[in-house]
Amino acid sequence: MDKPPHASAPLRSTLPQGPRNGTTPLSGAQWTIAAEGHEAVVVEVGGGLRHYRWRGVDYVDGFADDELPPGCAGQILAPWPNRIRDGKYTFRHRQLQLSLTEPLRNNAIHGLVNWQPWTLAEQAPDAVTIECAMPAQPGYPWPLHLRARWRVGAGGLRATHSVTNAGHEPCPFGFSVHPYLLLPGARADDMLLRVPARSRLLVDGRLLPIGAQKVAGTEFDFTAPRRIGATVLDTAFADLDRADDGGSTVELSTADGDRVAIWGDDTFGWWQVFSSDTLTGDRFRRSVAIEPMTCVPDAFHSGRGLIVLEPGQSWTGTWGITPSAPGAD
Repeated sequence: MDKPPHASAPLRSTLPQGPRNGTTPLSGAQWTIAAEGHEAVVVEVGGGLRHYRWRGVDYVDGFADDELPPGCAGQILAPWPNRIRDGKYTFRHRQLQLSLTEPLRNNAIHGLVNWQPWTLAEQAPDAVTIECAMPAQPGYPWPLHLRARWRVGAGGLRATHSVTNAGHEPCPFGFSVHPYLLLPGARADDMLLRVPARSRLLVDGRLLPIGAQKVAGTEFDFTAPRRIGATVLDTAFADLDRADDGGSTVELSTADGDRVAIWGDDTFGWWQVFSSDTLTGDRFRRSVAIEPMTCVPDAFHSGRGLIVLEPGQSWTGTWGITPSAPGAD
């Protein structure tokens, strides 16, 4: 991978410059890691991925350091991904009410840590480890300790996350991340998508699951690479075809041979794919969010994929992004 992308790949960045007057960026401290032509920036607020580039080309649709992440770009989603209906759920005979962070649909969305401050634990030129102590709070009365190690190298970007129940009672838990993937010179309509999944969840008008459907013979069958075209995706894919190690991989590519793959280990049983249709301006269908999830949307109700962490117990999962371009070794 020591050759530059082919000539048609523009060397560009989607990241405007941040503040220059000495104020604190909205995303807090910035931790940059780089190796083997790969570069990433991880941020203090939310502990997420602001930027990832290989050989000067962006493969993640990021945001400026003084900008709130559009559409949850790059965020860590815990202790649940996606949505919880009405923000209400019952766990171990306790009825709980979360804040409705998606008020238009009357849902609680994407967990509780995406605006929490994270602290630096370890840093090297090619890796950074950060931590977050999430306190117990109304609607989720269990403290969690989260740790994320981000690393870049010849294989691309790799992130390992661990979450520990720091309280005295069992707690419900789910996890995901929310990167928007880019390919040089292409928008979502022209990208080829491959998702190794045999079914998808059906949703209602609030984007909450109401059933499932096999993808074979439908516009949602991406088991072989196929152009996204006009298909609108905000879709959870299930029944994954897994590799021998239990993991799975989703790929985006172009007719020119550019490609970016996102993979998750065997802790991730579902993929959420979002074609950016609700984003505004130039971000509309510019990139595709591809999210490895440990559980389905609204898992606090259905229990499907829900993890129960006992006091002191930890969950660990690893995922990553691997770009490639024609002629690259």
